[in-house]
Amino acid sequence: MRCLFLASGMNVPSTRFRILPYLPWLRQAGHQCDLAISWPEKYDYHPWLGWRVSQWVKRQRRVWQVWRAAYRHYDAIVIEREIFDNSSYDLELKLRQYTPRLLLDVDDGIFLKFPEKYEVLAKTADEVLCGNEYLMDYTRPYNSQVTLLPTCVELKQYPLRKIDRLATAKPTIGWIGTTQNIALLSVCATALRNLAKRFSFRLLIVAPAPDRLAEIDLSGVEIDFQKWNPETEIRYLHEMDIGLMPLPANEPWMKYKCGLKLIQYLAVGIPGVASPIGVNESILAGNRVGFAATLTEEWEKSLAELLETPQRRWEMGRAGRELVEQKYSIEQNWQVLERSLQPR
Repeated sequence: MRCLFLASGMNVPSTRFRILPYLPWLRQAGHQCDLAISWPEKYDYHPWLGWRVSQWVKRQRRVWQVWRAAYRHYDAIVIEREIFDNSSYDLELKLRQYTPRLLLDVDDGIFLKFPEKYEVLAKTADEVLCGNEYLMDYTRPYNSQVTLLPTCVELKQYPLRKIDRLATAKPTIGWIGTTQNIALLSVCATALRNLAKRFSFRLLIVAPAPDRLAEIDLSGVEIDFQKWNPETEIRYLHEMDIGLMPLPANEPWMKYKCGLKLIQYLAVGIPGVASPIGVNESILAGNRVGFAATLTEEWEKSLAELLETPQRRWEMGRAGRELVEQKYSIEQNWQVLERSLQPR
């Protein structure tokens, strides 16, 4: 098959985890896979061009990519989320004319921003690939062909941490994510402050920039901020002993997230403590791979237990790795995507 993937940007998480890792597997299976990347990236602009000119350049590049698709005769086209982060959908409708099979890939509650647009896109697509059951439930009224494709990691890119980290004198609690989402740490900030009075630990925060860190009261906590880049991402995950994924309970967007941070932690063999919202609740079911926490007391109790018992961390981390191998790996899920690309 000849397939085209319209992706948001090489550093955008949805591209990095839901598009790029699948391409080598599909190509190895004999499919031709072309990649059309947004430039500037979908949610970004070039300061040296300015915002307005950057948006014009972004649209012109996408128009050219869509025009080219008309002459390439692709068997299937996959749109990651949407082409532009705005209310327009004219280019998506053009793509519908240029392929017998159009797929929409969704890993977040994008319909909360542009509900009318999402309804059109979901109805226009032949099939919608959803990152979790909550996204599937929202989409079914618009399209009966809905497939679960969880956000996954490629196991060979996520080797297990070495067991000798259990002997580390000062354990590390870690968080990794975007600059904007650093603010989510406020959910567990009180627990971290309380724990810092009882335990010696390092809080490792990995993000593109520390801009929003000053908004959170982490007084008394030893903070180690490290700038994110794809080359060092795994190394910093390996420095963590416990991973955090706090989410605010009162924001509708959070319900539709696909648990990427939690999956990354588990993939390298570290337990997670996370808000039981959306897919996080099912990942943490039974407390085999980590703990669910909502109240400050629950965050503090869960983190204290893991700080005090290295063996518990190790057992949960290994169980987490097994879960990722079975349900959240590219190796286990790439053929789901391949089947969806096939003509009907």
